[in-house]
Amino acid sequence: MKISKITLFILFVLCVVKNGNAQEQHTQRQEYYGNTLNIGVGLGYYGYVGHSLPVLHADYEIDVARNFTLAPFIGYYSYQNYNYWGDPQYQYRNYYYRETVIPIGVKAFYYFDNLLHANSNWDFYLAGSLGIAIRSTVWESGYYGATTVNDGSGPLYLDLHVGAEYHITKKTGIYLDLSTGVSTLGLGFHF
Repeated sequence: MKISKITLFILFVLCVVKNGNAQEQHTQRQEYYGNTLNIGVGLGYYGYVGHSLPVLHADYEIDVARNFTLAPFIGYYSYQNYNYWGDPQYQYRNYYYRETVIPIGVKAFYYFDNLLHANSNWDFYLAGSLGIAIRSTVWESGYYGATTVNDGSGPLYLDLHVGAEYHITKKTGIYLDLSTGVSTLGLGFHF
């Protein structure tokens, strides 16, 4: 009987100590998230393309204020598509083209870890991206029709995000960023 009482007492003490450490960690929750390099791959959907595309994304977060960072970003996607064209001099047929798009700009993050009482292994945020999209389109030789792929897309790049990161180690995390245009899964490196 003495062994079970001692075991229960030790378990009780361990629970109290662990709970105290968890609360202490919670009150010491980080409020600055900068010096973080995020690199991800994902899918983007653009209506004028008609299907999802693989996308590469990278950004580097810089602290601006408590729970708020700004991150210069760059992305990349490329796809091949077809345009049916012809005229009296050229046979009507599908001509292919390849478009490459490189969005660059600034992504603003606001972290809600304190508000959500998140465990120190997790970060939760809302974000918005604003920038320009640099486009390059190369057409198949022999195509002499209109070379504008999508008049309505323009150079403005705008995207809204919601995301979470799980810290694997103190310096590395894995994140999921869901957005209105490009959703990515990637790694965050904290310096």
